[in-house]
Amino acid sequence: MKSFLKTSVACIAALTLTTFSAAAENVLKWGAQRDVVSLDPYSYGDTFTIAVLNHVYEGLVRYDDNLQIAPALATSWEVVSPTLWRFHLRQGVTFHDGAPFTADDVLASLTRVSDPASPLRGNLPAYQSAKKIDDFTVEVTTTPNYPLLLNDLTNIVIFDKEWLVANKAEAPTDVGKGVEGYATAHANGTGPFKVVSRKPDAETVFEVNKAWWDKPRHNIDKIVFTPITSAATRVAALLSGEIDFTNSAPLQDIPRLQASSDIKVLASNELRTVFFVFNRTDKTIASDITDKNPMNDIKVRQAMYQSIDIDALQKKVMRGLSRNTGSMVAPAIPGYVEALDSRLPYDPDAAKKLLAEAGYPNGFTFSFVCENDGYVNEEEICQAVSSMWARVGLKATLDVAPTSLQTAKFESGKFDVGILGWANEPMIDSYSILVQVVHSKTGTSGVFNWGGWKYPEVDALIDAAGKELDREKRLDFQSEALTKIKDDVAFLPLHQQPMAWATGSKVESLVQLTDNKPRHWLTKMK
Repeated sequence: MKSFLKTSVACIAALTLTTFSAAAENVLKWGAQRDVVSLDPYSYGDTFTIAVLNHVYEGLVRYDDNLQIAPALATSWEVVSPTLWRFHLRQGVTFHDGAPFTADDVLASLTRVSDPASPLRGNLPAYQSAKKIDDFTVEVTTTPNYPLLLNDLTNIVIFDKEWLVANKAEAPTDVGKGVEGYATAHANGTGPFKVVSRKPDAETVFEVNKAWWDKPRHNIDKIVFTPITSAATRVAALLSGEIDFTNSAPLQDIPRLQASSDIKVLASNELRTVFFVFNRTDKTIASDITDKNPMNDIKVRQAMYQSIDIDALQKKVMRGLSRNTGSMVAPAIPGYVEALDSRLPYDPDAAKKLLAEAGYPNGFTFSFVCENDGYVNEEEICQAVSSMWARVGLKATLDVAPTSLQTAKFESGKFDVGILGWANEPMIDSYSILVQVVHSKTGTSGVFNWGGWKYPEVDALIDAAGKELDREKRLDFQSEALTKIKDDVAFLPLHQQPMAWATGSKVESLVQLTDNKPRHWLTKMK
């Protein structure tokens, strides 16, 4: 009997302790619009996925609270020659599995991300090779006089070489091509949180890394990340306390959220410019014009531009929260030129005249590929613009589906018109969009040149900018390149999209920067 009582008391005490510990935990419940595309940050150039995985993985350098470059896994660096950088690595750092961080891990990671099959290779456009000097010193060789290596490296995270080898994960994965591997569903970084469970499209749980090398500014024990695709459900979950944070508060629900005393809304414009891209190959993908591609005619592209009522789009679809633009980059991005920010006027009659001059008085049909879980109100944008185009005879066959399905279509050029958003991250410089989107597809350039557009004169300007150390001269090259593509209506800019975050009563403070990346290693819970 005494033994039974002792056992019962012990069980009750243990249960009470467990309950108290669970209650004492600071758990941040994060409700997002969609899931990450993979646990492999090299698998696709998706800003949101990389932002989430920055809680797990780290690079040699990072951006601080003012978006200035700061040391991370490298403590210092110097430029040895116009083609050589030397990095001194942080000692005493361990991966989540306890393995020590050394130069071998840096070399393995740079080899993996620069592989010709890597979707993220465009984030290191000047990288040539890397060499180990000793366990905590690495030298990186680049193309001559490349000015933006540190900016690039903020997005290149470091894997554990032994972990990659042990799990046969040295080769890169590719979401767009359906190439998966061990790193798709498993993670092992050096960052402030570690992945402890993963159910794709349902829930990913992160726990604090108590062995993190940096001094924590957060007080979070666990992050429960849940994709909630329904805007109404996401709002209801926030109001009821089922989630504590969302980085995608629906624009139409902001007044309702602001009316709640328990909810705090942080709304602003982010760096990302949203624009339309055109198939510029010889023939369309799905059109009643089969002998040529109308998108290659500047009059057609201008007609599509001038048939969009951007003010109506901003007011009705974006709830007045987007920033209309004629520029491909936001004002805060180096290389922005105010004169390029003016838009062609909305003029349906002029659009009809241009179409007639181009030989399409009755318009034509074409495929219009969009996502329903990508950019802010993207599906609504595409629906509204399709209706505007229809008024001038342009009949878009709207193809809307999740990112997971549309990525392959974009990467393989299976569209006539598509939508793309570019925040110029991690560079935070207009060279980013120029080298990855505008440049023709050669080597590490043009990774996001989905439509096969080619401008040799613009390529030459971009290439010149990529080896110019004088900042003003470099930006002049980039501004000239942006001017040329604007004059040719190579793309159809819409707006800098709004970012709207919301927190519940359990969140005391967090940091929101214009790159729209949550940084919960800076978040405090009450």
